[in-house]
Amino acid sequence: MPFTELTGQPQAVDLLTQAVMKNRLAPAYLFAGPDGVGRSLAAKCFVELLFGVDDKRVRQGNHPDLLTVQPTYLHQGQRLTPAQAAEKGLKRKAPPAIRLEQIREITEFLSRSPLVAPRNVVIIEQAQTMAEAAANALLKTLEEPGKATLILIAPSPDYLLSTLVSRCQRIPFYRLDTAAMTQVLQQTGHEEILQHSTVLSMASGSPGEAIASYELLQTIPAELLQKLTQLPKNYRNALELGKEIDKTLDTEAQLWLVDYLQQFYWLQWHQPSIIQQLEQTRKSLLCYAQPRLTWECTFLSLCQVNL
Repeated sequence: MPFTELTGQPQAVDLLTQAVMKNRLAPAYLFAGPDGVGRSLAAKCFVELLFGVDDKRVRQGNHPDLLTVQPTYLHQGQRLTPAQAAEKGLKRKAPPAIRLEQIREITEFLSRSPLVAPRNVVIIEQAQTMAEAAANALLKTLEEPGKATLILIAPSPDYLLSTLVSRCQRIPFYRLDTAAMTQVLQQTGHEEILQHSTVLSMASGSPGEAIASYELLQTIPAELLQKLTQLPKNYRNALELGKEIDKTLDTEAQLWLVDYLQQFYWLQWHQPSIIQQLEQTRKSLLCYAQPRLTWECTFLSLCQVNL
């Protein structure tokens, strides 16, 4: 059974399995739930069940009747996935998005008959990143999908146009409990994460988020992390920390650091004012405020917190 690898999502497995067994497939599905809880894995398992063969090309992403679409950056006229942008060392301020051209490619892909499998399947990762024009173009495709199944993956129906959601069967995904979380991390060889209470708290039942957070944690210099275990004791210390963070970390890492410090400081001191100040830091960074100045103001403010 393809779904044996998926842990902690019995309702999703049952709904998808019954749909295939009873031959009552919807033209489109919305896999809705938090990042890192198995939505993408479930989509691949579902495709394996639909295709009815043990075909490694589904997992490898090169099956002729499967198209996977991811958000992309535009760089010098080329579309790059986040992984490709990282390989090229590109630092982008704007987040990646699913573009109108990619929806047109979906339409072209679905216009032909399946070559090997009984139907064509399209998986749209992070469907919430579609701009309105792309979403409207996809809507036309969903009205007449032909012999195909589309799978949209998003955190919640609220992130998508209501007209898109109305044409999809929703498959809910949930955060994992402690036992399931532990099982997944052990099975994937990430047992060391279980010793990091801050990372586990940030993940909040999402193994994928726990793994991503732990990997980011390893990229931050240990000396800097040690300095951040305590609030700055004076204004000079605050300014030095702001300068070091700006010099050492890119924007993505700085945004992650905000989450990490919120969890770490809360577990340490349970001070709402610290969390609120760091939330303001996040907003400033997302608005492209000067990072060094943002962090300096943050730590100057935290100097005044009475623990």
